[in-house]
Amino acid sequence: MVPTLASTDAPCSSLVVIYTPEGKFKRYLMIPRNPTLVLVDSSIIAAAPVRFLVSGIGDALATWFEAEDCRIKGAGNMTTRPGPMTAFELARFCYTTLMRYGRLAKLACEQHQVTPALEHVIEANTLLSGLGFESGGLAAAHAIHNGLTVLPATHKYWHGEKVAFGTLAMLMLTDRAPELIEEVYQFCEDIGLPTTLADIGLADVSDDELLAVARASCQTGETMHNEPFTITPEAVQAALRAADAVGQARKKIDLAG
Repeated sequence: MVPTLASTDAPCSSLVVIYTPEGKFKRYLMIPRNPTLVLVDSSIIAAAPVRFLVSGIGDALATWFEAEDCRIKGAGNMTTRPGPMTAFELARFCYTTLMRYGRLAKLACEQHQVTPALEHVIEANTLLSGLGFESGGLAAAHAIHNGLTVLPATHKYWHGEKVAFGTLAMLMLTDRAPELIEEVYQFCEDIGLPTTLADIGLADVSDDELLAVARASCQTGETMHNEPFTITPEAVQAALRAADAVGQARKKIDLAG
């Protein structure tokens, strides 16, 4: 496997995501084995448009939060078995790497320069997140991503961009500490990840449409059920609105400042 982008954590995994021709999430498919080798040329990643790298950061941003909730519940990872402690530590290391180097990596990629910060983030997007999600498990953030694909307006936005907003909604849904929520919003704002529904094409989304998203994210077999407590579609709908409200409020403060 020789990925030419660092836009998702898929290259190291044995997971294939199946969509309908229209772009709606259909199912996950686990193939029999992971790639024998994943070879990444950092100069090729640096030469690509920066949006690819930022989208990969958005995908990786969910890894620790989802793996941690799977650990708390004892939920199965992508192989249906409980994750090993190594996976949870890798997932956490993925998050701390993004927080430490993500901003610098984006700046380097904008200039098409390979720097240590960029290489750290390429590793986080590709390897740490890939091992972390597959061996740690997925939960609400990716379930919300999958639910968002029922709305065609989101189809032009990339996987990691929708996962990033799903992560913000997950933080609301799972009652994370305000300080942590602030950190994640600030990070997303700094590197250009979505923080409002408008940022993923849903400026005028109706309550009925959001409820359809929430219901899809909570359907039988979805990773939403890896959360350590029962979650209803109505709770997901409320979390989406709450995440959007915080994002909008922060944008207004920035404009006023």
